[in-house]
Amino acid sequence: MNKSIVVQDLGRKDYKETWDYQEELFKKILDLKIRNRRENLTLETPNYFLLVEHPHVYTLGKSGDFENLLVSKDYLANIGATFYKINRGGDITYHGPGQIVGYPILDLENFFTDIHKYLRLLEEMVILTLAEYGVKAERSKGETGVWLDVGTPFARKICAMGVRASRWVTMHGFALNVNADLGYFDNMIPCGIKGKAVTSLNVELGKQEVSMEEVQQKLLKHFTTLFEAEVSNN
Repeated sequence: MNKSIVVQDLGRKDYKETWDYQEELFKKILDLKIRNRRENLTLETPNYFLLVEHPHVYTLGKSGDFENLLVSKDYLANIGATFYKINRGGDITYHGPGQIVGYPILDLENFFTDIHKYLRLLEEMVILTLAEYGVKAERSKGETGVWLDVGTPFARKICAMGVRASRWVTMHGFALNVNADLGYFDNMIPCGIKGKAVTSLNVELGKQEVSMEEVQQKLLKHFTTLFEAEVSNN
């Protein structure tokens, strides 16, 4: 089993370009797994973790409801945002500047074969990272992602998640609001869940800005511990 993960920081990159790149890496791993089984080989499959910040974009998961986008595509064009219907789970999500988006493209057979466990570990990675800033985050029963003040009228989401998996290979991932402009969330019903607010780490800390690089490093630290993995930068 190969528990080494290649981390790639893509900086600020267009959503569609990043999605295409994800698909390329995803297919590379799948093709290798298929070849291993067809030819009775034991070639190691690679693992990747992409970190990226997107320009303003709204994405709708394969089971999502288009009605959860509250504005027209013309309006999105006017505010410099794009929209894509994509092949992950979940409903509608916003990505934009000030948000750390992570796309682990892993062969889970290198770690464990349990999608539920995979999602819970991604949530735990974020929860542990936020705890380092004194922010108590938690899960909300039946709702994937990371929340604050669950069970109160002030419940708010700080990290959205949605993944796709085939033959235990994952893609898509999580979006953690660090310095996000929360006004863009007003254009949708986040994740299709009505009556729940969103927040960002800088808002919770009462700061103008939080170091994105520092948060990334904390996320990677907890990821490697939880997945018992080793990372290398590329």
